Formats: sequence, structure tokens, C-alpha cells
Amino acid sequence: MKMLKYITVFLFLLGTGLLQAQVKFEAKVSKKKLGINERLRVDFEMNEDGDNFNPPSFEGFRVVGGPNQAISNSWINGKRSFSKTYTYFLAPQSQGSFTIGQATIDIDGQTYKSLPVSVQITAAVDIPKDGNNAEYLASENVHLIAEVSNPNPFLNEAITVTYKLYVSYEVNISNGWREIDTPKYADFWSQNIDNKGNLKVYEGKYKGEDYRYVILRTTVLYPQKTGELNIEPLTLDIPIDVRSNKRDLFGRYLMKRVNKTISAGSRTIKVKPLPMEGKPDNFTGAVGDFSFNVTPSRTQLDANESLELKVAVSGSGNLKLFDLPSITLPNSLEMYEPTREDNINTKTSGMSGTISENYTIVPQFKGTYPVRPISFSYFDPSTETYKTLSSEEIILNVENGPITNNTTQESNQTSQKQAVTLASDQFKYIKLDANLKPIESSSFFKSTVFWAAMGAPLVIIPLFIFFGIKRRERLQDVEGIKLRRANQLAKKYLSEAKKNLKHKEAFYESLERALHNYLKAKLQLETSEMSKEHIATLLRERNVSSEVVNDFTTLLKSCEFARYAGASQGSIESDYQLAVTSLSHIDKQFK
Repeated sequence: MKMLKYITVFLFLLGTGLLQAQVKFEAKVSKKKLGINERLRVDFEMNEDGDNFNPPSFEGFRVVGGPNQAISNSWINGKRSFSKTYTYFLAPQSQGSFTIGQATIDIDGQTYKSLPVSVQITAAVDIPKDGNNAEYLASENVHLIAEVSNPNPFLNEAITVTYKLYVSYEVNISNGWREIDTPKYADFWSQNIDNKGNLKVYEGKYKGEDYRYVILRTTVLYPQKTGELNIEPLTLDIPIDVRSNKRDLFGRYLMKRVNKTISAGSRTIKVKPLPMEGKPDNFTGAVGDFSFNVTPSRTQLDANESLELKVAVSGSGNLKLFDLPSITLPNSLEMYEPTREDNINTKTSGMSGTISENYTIVPQFKGTYPVRPISFSYFDPSTETYKTLSSEEIILNVENGPITNNTTQESNQTSQKQAVTLASDQFKYIKLDANLKPIESSSFFKSTVFWAAMGAPLVIIPLFIFFGIKRRERLQDVEGIKLRRANQLAKKYLSEAKKNLKHKEAFYESLERALHNYLKAKLQLETSEMSKEHIATLLRERNVSSEVVNDFTTLLKSCEFARYAGASQGSIESDYQLAVTSLSHIDKQFK
């Protein structure tokens, strides 16, 4: 009996081993040697259904298609045949020898691994010009073009890059294309005008042939450096339906889908510097065609009343990339920090609209005050000359209020000192009739007020001593004083950004403007010198730590990316806190 039991267990284990040996999981490639411009198909095939499929990393390749899953389950002469396949399409990224690593799958509680497969990538090969080859037809009938409006602009002059996808009438594509590489536009201020949600098909010519095309995107660029600047290529993975040689039951050609990676190619822009000849002293980097106005809300008012003085620049050009001229007023006019308003639209031709600063002014004394003309200079690329616009002189008449000898009187009479004449009602606010009343007789001694007056010094004196000690400690804490001042300075520059924390676009625009204004104040930089590399170099020369410099350049990158990429509320708040911390540390370490 024992022998029979052992034989039964042995046969059971042997059967289980044979069943497990029948499970197959292997990797198959379409070819083991291919050109860098070709595509590799990788199939992970199994003969039993499994779960938790885990592909390899595909190091050295870019996944341009997949995973596609196919299942085949059939019965032939009573025998079941099962097959499940995961398919990937890969694009080589460089020449050399690469290995497709192991994939894993769980089948009946067991983990199976595929064997690694070696693939040799050679230089680009000529795609056979075969009218029956789907890859060749796809490459010959679909083209992605980057059209640049002006390849040789001036510094800060607007240019546009228009990405057009040309498709011949021999093939069809769907909206299932996706971006693989998106240009970052280093050394440019950029804003995308995306048309993906509303694509319109146009008729056109490509190399003399009739094509259809769609405008995928238009990007507005303002170069921030001179010399040769590169625009990175836009690369797409596009599913293309190509006519095959097979026909259906009605004689119509069947279509074969091919995934094709198409790139617009890189472009080089040669940026010209602005001429030094004729450059005005008050030029702050404005490039375009502008008008300039300074308008008061009113010119007649009384002392301690307020008026609004608006300084505005309107037109088309780099409106977000320069500062408005400041105004200077007599000391008798109290002026508050201006509030900025931007009403800017970015179209395919560039930025246009109005930027303005509103000053609140409160006169303290009666008199006549002139607001001298203010000048604004800009460079006009159409005429390649500098132009200067000036406002009209504004006269403010303060009709009622106290008189001061320092008030500037604008009249035809010579200003003379006059004796101060006291009016009859000069002291009308002083109460001469005291109207005193006797105090009611009461026992003050040992009253509540008496004991409170006696005990108050015992409490107040220790408090004064305590706060005095704390005050001396704060005054002796030099590092703490620097840090507090730096925090106050940072919050002053970032006040506008803080108001716009709930509005992504307005927040990043005001944050970028605050960072630029801070750099201009600390490093005496012009807008044209605001490249991240130059800023990092100058900060390190002033003994600012690399960590703080990296945080600051990260903020500048966040401002650039936010123009065409999404940002969550959490990232906006973290960027604001990072800005406060970065400016505080820079001001503390700056030497």
C-alpha cells in the first residue's frame, strides 16, 4: 500500500511538472538588425492566459506604439489552442547594440520571464521606394513643416512659428496623433496658440503637389538673446491609414494602419542686436509700434482729496517685457505706489493691447503744481530707428487747503514771501468754556480702582523689562534682522503675485515681472540681458549659493512653462513660497 501511495504522488508531481513545462512565454522581434530610421516590432507571446504583465524599460528605444493586445482562442479536433500577445513598436534613439530586457507575467500563481533579445542598430538605411510598402507610402505622403515668419529678427521683435501637417489624398489620418517631443524654446519668451481642439482643413501645395493641411499650432516668440538661436523640433507619432493591395467583397481597397514618427526639424534663428546709434538714455527695451499717454482723472481739486494719474502704453510689441517710465512730482504732492493693469492679447502677429500704471496722488497744500512732460522711447523694427514720445505738461490746481511757502505757483507774477495772516476763526476748534462739573464724593481709599492702581506697576514693570530684553536680543541678532528685512523686501516685490494666487495666468505673469524687477534693482540688468545662464553667473559671482540660484532659475522656468502648460493650485502656492524664500536668501547672501 505504501508503495502504491508513493507511485501516485510521483505521477502527480510528474504531471504537474509536465503541465508547467508546457507554458511558454517568449519575446519575438521583427528583425535583429535595422537602421536608425526604421521601426522595431516586439511581441511578447504566451500560450496561457496571465495577469500582471510587466514590460521591460526598452532602454535605447522610444515607444511609438503600443501596447496592443491580441488574443486567439480556438478548438481544432477537440484540442484547445490559446495565444495572447502584447505588441510594442519602438523607434531607435542611437546606433549601437541594445538588449530588449526581460518581461514578466503571472500565470496560475507562477511568475514567468521572457529571455533577453539583442538588437543591432545601424546607420540610416534607404527605405525602398516600393509603392506597395506601407512604411514608404506613409513617409512620402505625410509631412510636418515648421514655418518661421522672420528668420532674422531684432532682439525682442516678435516672430511666429506655424506648424503645418500636410497630408496627401493617397492616405488618411485621424485625430489620434500625439506629441513625443515638445519644443521648450530656450532663450525665447514664448506663448502657444494651440488649434488642436478646432482643426480646420485647408487646400494647399507641397512641392508642387496638391495636399490637404491643418495648422496644428502657432507659437509666438520674442528672442531674448542675440546671435544664432535654435528652435527645437516638434515630433509627433501619427497613425496613418495607407491603402493596401487587398480588397473587400465589394472590390474596394482595404486600408492598413501604420504608426509613423514625423518631425518638423530644428530651425535656426539669427537674432540681430539693437543698434547703439541713436539709442535714447531712457530706453528700457520696448520693441514694436506704440503710443504713449499720461492722463489725470481731474486737474482741479482741494487739498487732501485724491486724483488718479494714468501712465499707459498701447500698441503691438513686447508689452510684457519692459517697464513703464516713472513720474516725478513736487514734494507737496503725496504719491502712492502704482497699481499695474495689463490688457494684452497674444495673436499670431504677437502681443497687442495696453499696459498701464495708475498713481494715486494726494496734494497737501493749496497751490498750482505742474507735472512735467514724461518721455517714453521704443525701437521700431519696421523703420529700424528709435522713437521717443512725450506727454503734455499737466497743471494741477489745488483750490482750497492750507498754504505753504514751498508751493510752486505757476503764474505770470513773481513769487514773493507773504506774511501769514491769522483768520478770525483760527482757534475756533479750541473749547474755551470748560463746563466743569464737581466730582461726586466717594471713598477712593481701598476701592477697586485704588487696588488696581497699586498693583498695576507690579505687572507692567516686569513686562517692560521682558520686552526690553527681547528687543535688545532682536537688535543684536544681525542675521535675523537681515532675514526679516529680506522677507519684507521679497513680499513687497511679490505683493501683486500674491493677489493672483487663484488665477494661474495672472499669477505667473506678475511673478515673472516681479522676478525681473528684483533683478533689475539688484544687478542693474536690462530686459535684454535676462537669460537664465547670465543671471545664474552674476548671482554666483555675488556669493549666492548654488542651491538658491537653482531655486531662482527653477522659478523662471516655471513662469515660462506656465504659458503653455497646466499648473495646479498646489504648484502655484509652492512656487509663491519658493519665490519668497529665494528672494529672501538672495538678499541675505548678496554681496
